[in-house]
Amino acid sequence: MTLACAFGVRQAEIDDALAGFARSARPWSFILFREACVSRAQVTKLCADLRHAAGHDAIIYIDQEGGRVARMRGPNWPAWPAAARYGELYAKDAALGLEAARLGYRLIAHELKQVGVNADYAPVLDVPVDGAHDIIGDRAFSRDPDAIAALGRAALNGLREGGVLGCIKHMPGHGRANADSHLSLPTVREGRNELGADFAPFRALNDAEAAMTAHIVFAAIDPERPATHSPIVIEDVIRRDIGFSGLLASDDLDMKALEGPLQTKAEKAFAAGCDLVLQCTGKVADMEQVAKGARTLAGASLERAERAAKVARTAAQPFDAAAGWWRLRALLGPAIRAPV
Repeated sequence: MTLACAFGVRQAEIDDALAGFARSARPWSFILFREACVSRAQVTKLCADLRHAAGHDAIIYIDQEGGRVARMRGPNWPAWPAAARYGELYAKDAALGLEAARLGYRLIAHELKQVGVNADYAPVLDVPVDGAHDIIGDRAFSRDPDAIAALGRAALNGLREGGVLGCIKHMPGHGRANADSHLSLPTVREGRNELGADFAPFRALNDAEAAMTAHIVFAAIDPERPATHSPIVIEDVIRRDIGFSGLLASDDLDMKALEGPLQTKAEKAFAAGCDLVLQCTGKVADMEQVAKGARTLAGASLERAERAAKVARTAAQPFDAAAGWWRLRALLGPAIRAPV
């Protein structure tokens, strides 16, 4: 049995403390952060060591959206464009925008799969609005829900073709947040009718294998609890209204939008309906606290996790990466930096 957790790794090599915890806890997943991504050979070894320590074929995630959210960076990795670049092209020529989005995320998948990373916390399906905090900004494809849905589908397909599991985020929508949930708890006060546009891209991609929650209070739905801790938001909105039936992961429990000790944060997320929780400091002591409030994967959550893992463990389709980079530069311009 595996623990329904994804733990952040912020070190280039596994040490005795992390190996011992992984061996005893057997988490379903690990998440690589910038400090864990030094070189291709090093990441390949780290992924193998993490799986060996956990005693099973653990899913290895990363946040590799492109633009400012990229854990793998130069000089050892190429620089992918922010999602908004695809949206700009889509606004001029929808077909070319969709081609670029699929290709860009296919190229991300190519790099990830080569080093043993088989899951990506992308694409972002949030719909930014005027006056919101800029934490989403150019991480969003567009401000048009239909364009976001179309480009998100293309991105998700690109990842799948590369044998990488995607994760749509931040459900049911982070685009109206009036604060950065890493630092404080945002509150969205619009009613259900106004929120329909925010939910629309997630509804269009409700067949995605995995999704991540938003640490946001939706006052018109549950004024007391952020979505991650709200059974009303998860059951009524995410599962029923949006119709999402895949693996639902919390956003990082360490974010300051959530109050209380880590064990309690984990317990509340599971009680609300999350299948999996994330904890990202990279500190074993923090992992141990989350593990105390966590569950092993079982029942419907296990079934969802197995469906998601099937994508991550699928071999990549044949792909000419050099030709792909050439085409992406032709679509988005010479500023796109291909691998050297």
